[in-house]
Amino acid sequence: MEEYYPLLAATSLFAGLSPPGLARLMDCFAPNLHRFEKGEVLLLAGFETREVGVLLEGAATAVKTTPDGGSVAITDLVPGSVFGDVLAGCAVKSPVTILARTACRAMFIPCQKLLCPCAALHPEHTLLMQNLVRTISEKYFALSRRVDLLILKSLRAKLCAFLLGQAAAAGADTFSVPLSRAGLAEYLNCERSALCRELSRMRAEGLLETYKNSFKLLDKAALQRQYER
Repeated sequence: MEEYYPLLAATSLFAGLSPPGLARLMDCFAPNLHRFEKGEVLLLAGFETREVGVLLEGAATAVKTTPDGGSVAITDLVPGSVFGDVLAGCAVKSPVTILARTACRAMFIPCQKLLCPCAALHPEHTLLMQNLVRTISEKYFALSRRVDLLILKSLRAKLCAFLLGQAAAAGADTFSVPLSRAGLAEYLNCERSALCRELSRMRAEGLLETYKNSFKLLDKAALQRQYER
């Protein structure tokens, strides 16, 4: 596990913990490590989970099945992403399936061990509980932002809102997103062809430049106006 300590220390769940502190927690938790091939399921919709997962290697996507049998990408997971934390402490069944987009390795910690400190009462447990509450809160607000995005009526408004949000998070007008065109189309709940056409129009209007999954916003004021229409 030592090779993953720098990654774990950068996650929302283990932020602020030193390598010795992480080592003490790992001794307490005795986490399970699993490898997944591309297309395999890390978490299946309709089932309860009693474990909190952390993606250590590879990439995965949380998807939700729609009534017509299709699927909508909810979020992408990269190394350091925490999953199952909102569900593990209750009896609610998972509303999403998490699929490996590439070969993956993930760590699973029994939720009971997260919520109930060991008899030694290591100080790291207190920090971990604070981090867990913060992580769940951040996911709630991220979901709220996603809902705000999806209820916008036009694809142009959705794109403007998404790009402005990414620029604000990056602190720069030039940034990259961890989504392909197909992934972004799923995220915005639109057809890939419609997304590509809209981006082409926005480039022609001088609003932005694109290169693969990188964007440069050229006229943020105009993007803001079109988002607020």
